[in-house]
Amino acid sequence: MTPSLIETVDHLLREASADFVLPRFQSLSAADIETKSGPNDLVTVADREAEAWLTPRLAALVPGSTVIGEEAVAADPARLRHLETAGPVWLVDPVDGTANFVKGQPQFGLMVALIDEGVTKAGFIFAPIEDAMAVAIKGEGARLNGAPLSARPQRQFSEAVGDYSSRYVRAPLRQKLTCAVERAQATRQGHCSAYAYLDTARGKIDFVLQYLMNPWDHAAGALLVEEAGGAVRFLQDGRPYTPENRAPEAMLAVGVAEDWSDYSECLK
Repeated sequence: MTPSLIETVDHLLREASADFVLPRFQSLSAADIETKSGPNDLVTVADREAEAWLTPRLAALVPGSTVIGEEAVAADPARLRHLETAGPVWLVDPVDGTANFVKGQPQFGLMVALIDEGVTKAGFIFAPIEDAMAVAIKGEGARLNGAPLSARPQRQFSEAVGDYSSRYVRAPLRQKLTCAVERAQATRQGHCSAYAYLDTARGKIDFVLQYLMNPWDHAAGALLVEEAGGAVRFLQDGRPYTPENRAPEAMLAVGVAEDWSDYSECLK
């Protein structure tokens, strides 16, 4: 991606946040909130309007590109098939951490990733309440508000702090992972992939354990963590994450790549 393209995506996310998301923060009415697949799967007017505004603008940036947004897929799951093509694809999560957003909690963010030939080329995470813009470019590193990102020093799992929510994990894996994360120093249930990956990349936490594999939840954040010096791999066999439409599976992201093997052994 060229510097001008990076700057344009940065501006688009900030504008979408300013026009459609922040005006609704702590100001949602009951009519502004709906459920999708279940009571914990929420969508707001901010999600829908931000995605609808971003979609044509992102598509115009790269000729021949397709946009896959979370809310568009909720309406038409067949849109996910575009990930199987070789052409460029934008993944959009207009408000990640919608449950937090609905509760008036600040841990939510806007996420965009550019996929080309099955590889995440760029990832953007914007945390509006912090005014924090994280940008990762494949092979070129990661930055937070323009400053290089790097994780904190390597540490043992017993001293590590992580992010893990068991809400969607199926039994018996749920019980196994819940017991395993207790070996760490502490874990939180942030319910926001944007913040989980951002905090791992900037060293506020050491790992994040994921399960649901919606590609818009992970593509930008996985690249951010990797470009900041971390690793993102599937827990069972160590396969690296790739942005695909896949079934739920436990995945471990660590802020220091050298920690992945030790942490994964503690969690198996």
